[in-house]
Amino acid sequence: MKNELLKELEARGFLNQASNLEGLNDALNAGKVVGYWGTDPTGDSLHVGHLASLMFMRWFQKYGHKPILLVGGATGRIGDPSGRDKGRPMLTDEQIEKNCAGLRKSISKFVTFGDGDTDAIMVDNYDWMKDYNHLDFLTQFGTDFTVPRMLSMESVKRRLENGMTFLEFNYMTFQAVDFLTLYKKYNCILQFCGADQWGNSIMGVELIRKKLGKEAFVLSTSIITDSKGEKIGKSAGNAVFVNEDKTSPYEYYQYFRNVPDDLVDKFLKIFTEIPLDEIARLSKLQGAELNEAKKVLAFAATEIAHGHEAAVSAEESALALFEGSRNSENIPTIELKIKDNIGIIDFLIASTLFTSKSEARRMVEQGGIQINGKKITDWKSELDLAKEFLIQKGKKTFLRVIKKK
Repeated sequence: MKNELLKELEARGFLNQASNLEGLNDALNAGKVVGYWGTDPTGDSLHVGHLASLMFMRWFQKYGHKPILLVGGATGRIGDPSGRDKGRPMLTDEQIEKNCAGLRKSISKFVTFGDGDTDAIMVDNYDWMKDYNHLDFLTQFGTDFTVPRMLSMESVKRRLENGMTFLEFNYMTFQAVDFLTLYKKYNCILQFCGADQWGNSIMGVELIRKKLGKEAFVLSTSIITDSKGEKIGKSAGNAVFVNEDKTSPYEYYQYFRNVPDDLVDKFLKIFTEIPLDEIARLSKLQGAELNEAKKVLAFAATEIAHGHEAAVSAEESALALFEGSRNSENIPTIELKIKDNIGIIDFLIASTLFTSKSEARRMVEQGGIQINGKKITDWKSELDLAKEFLIQKGKKTFLRVIKKK
């Protein structure tokens, strides 16, 4: 590869599959390329599982190209079957509108929007999909997709075993029409996607070739997994969100600060913009020194998502809690109206650190909860009167709770 962007992406471990790498290389060398990445509004914040694609787009823009971010107001009403064992719940128009606003907030942390030549724009596929009635859509695109080809996709094969609906079966046709629409309207020749979206994205390349006789491209990234090798996502219950109202900058910092040793090099390359030669130096550190590399990772990743001041505050809070230095005023804080006789379990649920009483009780019984420095072992106990509480869950999670009057 001769193109500098592709060299950067390859060196940082972004590239998973490419539909036509040589052709894309030539297109990128020829000048500005317009490319898009899409996500459905199933939630009001992106999470760490999306960050490989977001950082992909960030580098794309930094190298002088124009990103389009597509929010699937239409596809979100269908539900993507990729990587799923069951259908998604249907969303209301109000939920979709709220989620779209939250997603724009997430995306704005990673790319620059505006009217400039390489500034990002955001589109919603509902804007063009709502104009098709069922007969129009079938007449215009029905002969461009064959059932054997659609059945060959892994996303379809998996869902067929669990009762895939006709609604979901249409998903890849909608995504293909999205690519065709963006190609015609913005000369968008490139789609970025996660590895699990490869089949859906390739259908768009094929549709553009059939309808326009033109060549388009797909680049996919690897799926980001946690320390257990499980995909990070809302449905998996292990998501760390980008928007601060769902995951505080401190918690975001701590997520990266506590990555397993064997992921430090990979995460430095994907989630930061630290030069590769410096990453090579940091990745060679061993033992206790590797903790310094994790701090660099955590600060750099938090700075991109939340800004310099938030990264400094998160770092100082971590130092205060774990190294006994500086102040701890910036740890996550919430206010709660607390009854004087509230039980420990009800208090932990109210704090949002747990979603079920059984989970909270289990953590207490295992000795994993401290309140104001005191380990709690009796799940039936009640909270001692105080104006402020510092909850420690396990070794790494802290939350300050201030009692409302």
